[in-house]
Amino acid sequence: MKTVTHNPTTGIYAATPDYVHAMEVRSPGRMLFVAGTMGLDAEGVAGATLERQLELVWDNLATILASADMTVDNIVRLTSYLRDVAYVEANGAARVKALGDRRIPTTAIVVQTLAEDWLIELEIIAVA
Repeated sequence: MKTVTHNPTTGIYAATPDYVHAMEVRSPGRMLFVAGTMGLDAEGVAGATLERQLELVWDNLATILASADMTVDNIVRLTSYLRDVAYVEANGAARVKALGDRRIPTTAIVVQTLAEDWLIELEIIAVA
């Protein structure tokens, strides 16, 4: 599998340093579509703080990816569902920490979550 970043600089607004406009995936062998994943522990209890939920959600994604013999390096698309617009900065920082130097297409949406203590939900697409 090969990925090619498409980040045009003319005729469109500039992407910020933490994401890209598009990513082309050439010859993927497998695709993994991961449902919205929350910052819950193994017992299904939400982390007490936003920071804890961000740690848990990325740990949960790593576990799901590992079950498919993948890592965060296989993620090619991310959608974040945030309970409050105030979570945007922390969510972006957690994404950058989890992905390192990799930049992927990403969207953040502010929504009312199904449970009041669910502060963040992440949905990804991964390819190998």
